[in-house]
Amino acid sequence: MQYRSIIRILGLLVAIFSITMLPPAFIAYWYQDGAGVPFLLSFFLSLLIGFVVWYPNRNEKSELKVREGFLIVVLFWTVLGAVGALPFWLADKPDMNLAASMFESFSGLTTTGATVLTGLESLPKAILYYRQQMQWFGGMGIIVLAVAILPMLGVGGMQLYRAETPGPVKDNKMTPRIADTAKHLWFIYLGITIACALSFYIAGMSAFDAICHAFSTVAIGGFSTYDASIGYFNSVSINMICVVFLLISSVNFPLHFAAVRGKNIKTYWRDPELKAFMVIQLALMLICFLVLLEEQIYPDWLSALNHGLFQAVSMSTTAGFSTASFSSWPLFLPILLIFASFIGGCAGSTAGGLKVVRVLLLFLQGKRELNRLVHPRAVYSIKLGRRPVPDRIVEAVWGFFAAYTLVFVVIMLLLLLVGMDNISAFTATAACLNNLGPGLGEVAANFASVPDAGKWILVVAMIFGRLEIFTLLVLFTAAFWKD
Repeated sequence: MQYRSIIRILGLLVAIFSITMLPPAFIAYWYQDGAGVPFLLSFFLSLLIGFVVWYPNRNEKSELKVREGFLIVVLFWTVLGAVGALPFWLADKPDMNLAASMFESFSGLTTTGATVLTGLESLPKAILYYRQQMQWFGGMGIIVLAVAILPMLGVGGMQLYRAETPGPVKDNKMTPRIADTAKHLWFIYLGITIACALSFYIAGMSAFDAICHAFSTVAIGGFSTYDASIGYFNSVSINMICVVFLLISSVNFPLHFAAVRGKNIKTYWRDPELKAFMVIQLALMLICFLVLLEEQIYPDWLSALNHGLFQAVSMSTTAGFSTASFSSWPLFLPILLIFASFIGGCAGSTAGGLKVVRVLLLFLQGKRELNRLVHPRAVYSIKLGRRPVPDRIVEAVWGFFAAYTLVFVVIMLLLLLVGMDNISAFTATAACLNNLGPGLGEVAANFASVPDAGKWILVVAMIFGRLEIFTLLVLFTAAFWKD
């Protein structure tokens, strides 16, 4: 294990991350909200930390192997979350202890969207902007951005990319060089963000709100600059814009690249995962609309359609935005939407959850086993579209599902141990492990009432969810540390 090389890279990445403290400092100066000092202090502290870690190891240059790639990804997200908590901890407003600061920071970077803050409208603009910016950087993964820079620093990035990219199949690259791959991903990500911000602005948001909500929409994060979330704007057009960009961002980004490069929109319809994703979304929208209409929760069918469609997409894509208190709906719907978040978006997107392709493979594997019971000697292959799926990938998906279930149960039991009730513990675990955000019970609106011990447990859940279980879990195996 090349420990000194890992420490060197970690120092460089922390130093690079320190630059993200400067835009909020500028926002504080622009709006004269008095919150600039914590960000400037955080900038110098994180820059100093990065330099102190990097300088003694500056000459340690070696190619990363798979094990080093996994370790540096986990270390970087852990250190990054801690460094990102500095402005929250140093700021006078909001007044946050260490546990709350770390929770808010990790929630932003992992695009979970769970918050311990209330009274967002009264907070400094710099703090509000910083939360949204964290989600935007976390959405595609700062590691993916870094692999475009690391080759210039003498370090290859393929191992980092494979450890960071969500989804069961990670061996396919869009371009021959990993740095080019990362750049193409970010250009697409940036283009969608700009389009989303302009759409929000045209629909009536202020420039500040449009940029902030574009950050969290494209990242599928769910943070807002208002306690009422998207519902604050009370605008059908803003709701629909948000829905459209949530769906776009839930699609596999390499698929976006393939469609753009080939200049052929039919590329989307040939993807079996996208087809399954759209079927799930349409089914959820229809169910929510019909139940709200039947229960007469809203005065007319247009309002029921507006809220039902928005909440179905927001929750199932793991964004967690809200236009209404969905926890007050008939209990069937909140529970349905919480379970829908377990599926999440497509692999290679900014959404959380298990990912549609994994759920699809689990379904196809279950179907194959049923067919084998009827015809024991028949040979069945699992296909995605027209392509057969290797058994090793199917086995990996089952292994992932088993590990996911185990982690979920352990985290939920720990939350029960620190005093949370059943519904709150279950939905808080689902919200953080799926990078969803809101839950039910005492975590329906925010996580402020969760004990500090519970906040630390949920921070671990967010990391597990963002790094898709195995990347973190592999560090706890004896084989990983043996040379």
